[in-house]
Amino acid sequence: MSISIDHTRCVGAAQCTLAAPRVFTQDDDGYSTLLPGHDPADPMVREAARACPVRAITVREA
Repeated sequence: MSISIDHTRCVGAAQCTLAAPRVFTQDDDGYSTLLPGHDPADPMVREAARACPVRAITVREA
């Protein structure tokens, strides 16, 4: 599974960080980013993508 964040769409709502805190965090500017060593198979990744209000997160099967 692969996860991508469209940083041009991200508004820093942090819904992904709340839904999947072991995968997502916020950078110094408040925008979403992936944590180093994250597990793309974390069961909450898809929920984080659904929770994003601007649909900036894409999850694809490998």
